[in-house]
Amino acid sequence: MKPKSRISPARWAHMRLFAMDVDGILTDGGVYVGSDNTETKRFYIPDGLGLGLLRDTGLPLAWISGRISGATSIRAAELKIPHVIQGRRDKLTALNELAVTLGLELDQCVYMGDDIIDAPAIRAAGIGVSVPHGAKGALAAADYITRRPGGGGAVREVCDHLLAAAGAARGNPGRKPGTIRR
Repeated sequence: MKPKSRISPARWAHMRLFAMDVDGILTDGGVYVGSDNTETKRFYIPDGLGLGLLRDTGLPLAWISGRISGATSIRAAELKIPHVIQGRRDKLTALNELAVTLGLELDQCVYMGDDIIDAPAIRAAGIGVSVPHGAKGALAAADYITRRPGGGGAVREVCDHLLAAAGAARGNPGRKPGTIRR
C-alpha cells in the first residue's frame, strides 16, 4: 500500500479536536500483565510532550479506547487529557457524541487509530490517521499514515503537524512537522 502522508497545512489548521485510540497508537500495542493481575503499558515520552504542547494551544484532546485500563487513566491524568472515554468499541459513535458535546462537526476532528474498530471513525473524521502497522481496514480508511510507529512517535508526528498549522495561523510557522528532537 502506498504511504499516505500529504495533508495541506490549511486542512490541518481546520482541525478543532485531536482524538485517538490508546493501544497501538499511544503504546506499541503490548500490555504487560503481572502475576498479581497488575497491568502496565509503555508510553513514549515525546508523544506526551506533543500532546501537552497541543493542550496548551487550547486544542481539545481525547482518548477513546476499547479497553478499560488503570494505566491509561493514570497517563491521561498525568497529561491532563480532558476527554478520556474507555470501554467503547464503537469509536465512531463515541467520537460523534464528543464532537456534538464540543459543538464541532466531524470534519473538524482528527481521529487516529490502528485497528478495524477504529476504521469508521478514521473514515468519518476530517483527517483520519493510522500508523504503519495498522490493520488493513484502518490503513484503507486513513487520509494520513504516519512514518513513525504507534508508541514510538506517531502521535508526536501528528501533534507536530497540528502545532505547525496553529503556528502558521498565528504567523509563526515553528519547526517542520515530523522532526522529533531527542
